[in-house]
Amino acid sequence: MIDDLKQNSTGLPDTQNERDTRGIAINWVGVKGIRVPICLHEHDMRPQHSVALVDLSVNLPEHLKGTHMSRFVEVVQSHLSDPFQLAGFPSMLTSLQSRLDANHASVSMSFPIFVEKTAPASGKKSLMDYSLTLRAKHLDGRCEQSLELHVPVTTLCPCSKAISRYGAHNQRGEVRLLVAFDEPPSLPQIIEAVESSASSQLYALLKRPDEKMVTEQAYENPVFVEDLVRNTVLALRAIPGLKECRVEAENFESIHNHNAYACVEVKLQST
Repeated sequence: MIDDLKQNSTGLPDTQNERDTRGIAINWVGVKGIRVPICLHEHDMRPQHSVALVDLSVNLPEHLKGTHMSRFVEVVQSHLSDPFQLAGFPSMLTSLQSRLDANHASVSMSFPIFVEKTAPASGKKSLMDYSLTLRAKHLDGRCEQSLELHVPVTTLCPCSKAISRYGAHNQRGEVRLLVAFDEPPSLPQIIEAVESSASSQLYALLKRPDEKMVTEQAYENPVFVEDLVRNTVLALRAIPGLKECRVEAENFESIHNHNAYACVEVKLQST
């Protein structure tokens, strides 16, 4: 039977290159969870090293038994060995299509990013971390790009403030933002758009004067979870190049045994 298997240049059987007779094409096949070091270089951020999880996939025609898994890893290694920029991310799609002889290709890459922030009163500097996922897909002759960003914030309840003689309950929340774009946007600008939509932003390092200022700022700017998603959409509309977005907000409630949640999906550019 081994004589019937296709041979590659090494003389070893190339089983995945056999012909399949079941007549079923596969939409996406590839590898998930490749862990690689990267060095992020964006013009408005400090250069930083991180560790990314990469998923890659392509389509497989009905006549082929399997894909070439090792080639996916080769593409990742070749593209992430140098300083990485968001603008160069879609080039991995072109390499995938060429290396795997595929019509469609998809890549996603997740890693933490760090932004230096300055405490509002003391001026102390610290690094805040945010979870970022980049996605790119080549489908039906067009390239689609998007990013997902998780931004922690503080919210203070407007209802609690209105009905209480003193104080108001506040809590940490998280905005999960999915944005489609044509040209890579500024990550700090998107983060600032989200944080400015909440009652207060978060800091990794706060001294007592900072805590006082942040607490009072949140009290003066109460925000429902509904306000948070609407405010974020308005802020995103001021950033050029963004096409559409999904904004999810979840408040980890401090006086309830459940969380508050809101989500909105809108186009950011008029067609």
